[in-house]
Amino acid sequence: MEIQRPRGTADLLPGTVEAWQVLERIVRDTLATANYQEIRTPVFEHTELFERGVGDTTDIVSKEMYTFEDRGGRSVTLRPEGTAGVVRAYVENKLYGQGSISKLYYIGPMFRYEKPQKGRFRQFHQYGVEVLGSEGPAIDAEVIHLNLTVLQRIGLKNLQVELNSVGCSVCRPRHKAQMVALLTPRRDELCKECQERLEKNPLRIFDCKNEHCHTVLKEVGAPYITDVLCEDCSEHFQSVQAYLTAMSVPFVVQKDLVRGLDYYTRTAWEVTSPGFTTIAGGGRYNGLVEQVGGPATAGIGFGGGIERALWVLAEQGGSLTDAHTIDAFVAVADTSAERTAMAVLATLRGRGISADRDYQGRGMKSQFKLADRMNAKFVVILGEAELASGKATVKDLATGQQEEVPFAELASLIEERVKGAAVGGHEA
Repeated sequence: MEIQRPRGTADLLPGTVEAWQVLERIVRDTLATANYQEIRTPVFEHTELFERGVGDTTDIVSKEMYTFEDRGGRSVTLRPEGTAGVVRAYVENKLYGQGSISKLYYIGPMFRYEKPQKGRFRQFHQYGVEVLGSEGPAIDAEVIHLNLTVLQRIGLKNLQVELNSVGCSVCRPRHKAQMVALLTPRRDELCKECQERLEKNPLRIFDCKNEHCHTVLKEVGAPYITDVLCEDCSEHFQSVQAYLTAMSVPFVVQKDLVRGLDYYTRTAWEVTSPGFTTIAGGGRYNGLVEQVGGPATAGIGFGGGIERALWVLAEQGGSLTDAHTIDAFVAVADTSAERTAMAVLATLRGRGISADRDYQGRGMKSQFKLADRMNAKFVVILGEAELASGKATVKDLATGQQEEVPFAELASLIEERVKGAAVGGHEA
């Protein structure tokens, strides 16, 4: 029986993975301009981290986590999202003791047991940003701007930020009391999940996918959280909007947006495009560091799915192309040049020049075809005649011109030509 990959996973093959590499480079380059540093955390954590941090009323914790006991009887979970692990690392490694805010980003696989569909997998990949140590609205605007900028540089079109505030420990209890009072008489009409949410976190009923639950919300006149924000949260929300306007970030206030994670406070947002579900999003989480055992520390971040972004890009008619090329292909005309060919390869690669050769004993015509398939810029020809003269024959595949170059000057010449071509192409 043929063994196949698990459902909800994908093999990223040559020809496909290059688009991922371009996207990851865009993420890294964009965040580097804003002084963010990469962090890498374990793929699995103790289950308690997600139960405590993400929230046991979320679908992620209650339905979607890959949780199992290890050989020591400890409950561990493949990470379903990136924030909780970053916050745990921030606390465990005492990054808060450095005296400044931590501006961090990550790229890596996440795992959720859900129905696979376009742009959604059981093993999926996210890039994300976490900023810890600042509660002012300016950093909210920076993170939202970066979230949007990454997607724009990937090539996604017609993007808009849907923005909301989900309050804090002052105004949330007030909102909860109103929701409970209004919905308790009609509790039996809510779906099972929302009946549980009514007791634990009624704000998340706005996030329900059941249309009847939304009908009940409207009929009882359930208040939006923005209707009962405390003075501090209201001022913070207004300031975030003012900063976004100053930064030319297109946004709309979406009063029923609450996101699917319990740790959010104050600012929450999603980036959307007409005809598509959420492409990326995030929010502020001022109490999360304390929940995982650290000191009171403000936090904010976003996450974006790589598969989702590439799928939307393709649906919009775009693509990320980064054709695989090599600088030089070493063609061996006869067996007398075998050792010299390997020496030339080592020299070229030692100078940072990408180079390859045939290892299957092909003839010269087939080697040139192979060089074309590899998109080689130059072919270095080695044979009995070249060994006798001490000069390699170098052919420029773009112009068809070829010349004889002493072995001692070979690497320098190709390096110079490759750099010259790169500069010329950039200027064009």
